[in-house]
Amino acid sequence: MRSTKRAGQESDSVRTLAIDIGGSGIKAIVLDASGKPVTTRSRVDTPRPATPDAVLDAIAGLAKAQGEYDRISVGFPGVVRNGVTETAPNLDTEWQGYHLADRLSITLGRPARVANDADVQGFGAIAGHGVELVITLGTGFGSALFVDGRLVPNLELAHHPFRKGKTYEDHLGNPALKKAGKKQWNKRLVKAVLTLEMLFNYDRLYIGGGNAKYIARELSPNVTIVPNLAGLLGGIALWR
Repeated sequence: MRSTKRAGQESDSVRTLAIDIGGSGIKAIVLDASGKPVTTRSRVDTPRPATPDAVLDAIAGLAKAQGEYDRISVGFPGVVRNGVTETAPNLDTEWQGYHLADRLSITLGRPARVANDADVQGFGAIAGHGVELVITLGTGFGSALFVDGRLVPNLELAHHPFRKGKTYEDHLGNPALKKAGKKQWNKRLVKAVLTLEMLFNYDRLYIGGGNAKYIARELSPNVTIVPNLAGLLGGIALWR
């Protein structure tokens, strides 16, 4: 690691360690000041149980392997306010009210900022014009809404009713994919996209997450599938 820089400080040499915490895997990469990767992405399985201590240990291992950095950005699978995690439905109950940004700063000795993982992925994908909706398909179901590049905070579609008394996450999360199979899961996704378009009247929908690779149905022209790497690249936006 390199010498500490002030939180928010920008220079041509500042490096950001970007972390993406998922229900099945934790990923890391180092970005330069412009947000371009300067290391190769690394990944470890999310520990079970996924307690804060276990996850922080995993992050510390990834950070050491990534080399030098000046600050940290984290995408977290739940509601985050001011660096505090309020929900984590696919991790562990100990995350409720956990001061993740502070604990990371203490553990790794660098300033840290934390946001919802779908929000971070959105920052790595959006064009910054009009109404842009982001959904992520992975262990759970993530969502983020942007208007002219500005994030609408704390949007949580995952546990909102979708069909037949079940939520978006019930129908499109990883357990549903495994149980229903790819064909049925794709049918549900098409219905979800149509519902979300009517609800938000978005200009563009971005779909990311590890299970986006299983999309096998043609979607509307205003739908873009984004690479999973966006969940790391968007971390630079937390320092702008």
